[in-house]
Amino acid sequence: MPLLRPILRALAIALCLASPAAALDLQAMTPEERAAFRAEVRAYLIENPEVLMEAIGVLEDRERNAQAEADLAALRDNRAALLGNPASWSGGNPAGDIAVVEFVDYRCGYCRRAHDEVAELIASDGNLRLVLKEFPILGPESLTSSRFAIAVMQTAGPEAYKKAHDALIALAGPPAPPALRRIADAAGADPEAVMARMDAPEVTAVIEANHALARRLGINGTPTFVIHETMVRGYVPLPAMRQIVEGQRAKLR
Repeated sequence: MPLLRPILRALAIALCLASPAAALDLQAMTPEERAAFRAEVRAYLIENPEVLMEAIGVLEDRERNAQAEADLAALRDNRAALLGNPASWSGGNPAGDIAVVEFVDYRCGYCRRAHDEVAELIASDGNLRLVLKEFPILGPESLTSSRFAIAVMQTAGPEAYKKAHDALIALAGPPAPPALRRIADAAGADPEAVMARMDAPEVTAVIEANHALARRLGINGTPTFVIHETMVRGYVPLPAMRQIVEGQRAKLR
């Protein structure tokens, strides 16, 4: 057994750090060897718990890399739907070198938190295009808000939509009809035309298309940003957004 101990220690390390394809075949051992190996692995890990952290770190790196590769493939396959759909509002610099696409839910607290920072990002850069995707996922009030915003877009155009979008993201109370009529009026849209349009099939089609796009991209939360060829799931502060933009821009040079 003393001669076996160093060998088992080495095997324990190999087992923790090996790829699945190179994992140790315990079935090739005798029952005695397998029991001794398992006991040695347990003792080694108790004595050296940092090995577990190292192995977990390797696994997490592999998972991040695999997710990034899957995201990139999905983004390239769906680029036209992300950037070329006229049903989605587009602002900033239409000829910008980097596009920022945001999947937004008006009742999402982190979307609200990100709103002013995204606006500052676009305004301060000058070479960014912003595309907004209505993505209601947080219940009936989210759906009502998105239907209203799309109805404004379809009845009064993109300028009125952006005003309504900004008002909805800041709306303190529920999106009740009186509040929506006030927002439509302030945005320069006909309130009654907008309210009548909200349940139209054309409005539903926009929401369904955005949800289908989100499924293809593996998006299930808000806010989610697509910044050129990278996916940003969740809120990130403005300085981090700028770093991501510059990182993507560097790939274009």
